[in-house]
Amino acid sequence: MTDPMKGFRGVMAGTLLIEAIVVALSLLVVHRTEGGLGSWKGLLVGVIIVGLIAACGLLRHKWSMWLVIALQVALLAGVLAFVELGVLGAIFGLVWTYLFWLRHDVAKRMAEGRLPSQQER
Repeated sequence: MTDPMKGFRGVMAGTLLIEAIVVALSLLVVHRTEGGLGSWKGLLVGVIIVGLIAACGLLRHKWSMWLVIALQVALLAGVLAFVELGVLGAIFGLVWTYLFWLRHDVAKRMAEGRLPSQQER
């Protein structure tokens, strides 16, 4: 029997990588309008990017979900640094809310034995 959570971790890792790329694009905004890449705002964006990439490799641990939530909160709180970062945080916050709901649904159906991979042929 295949592990459905293994495939789902792949989806979450892909989402984290896409999010890291999009947040990295916000470095262009920081460079042009927010005091440059050497400012505290550039450092904030850089730390969030590194955290997102590092979280990709940690998804196999149970506590990694809390890391993802903390990164989303940091991104959403980025609205205090500049509005564009907060907007990204809101958009990806909705994406992660949906992904966590899907994860909960898959885990519930797996516990009930209702997944297609659990059915006898």
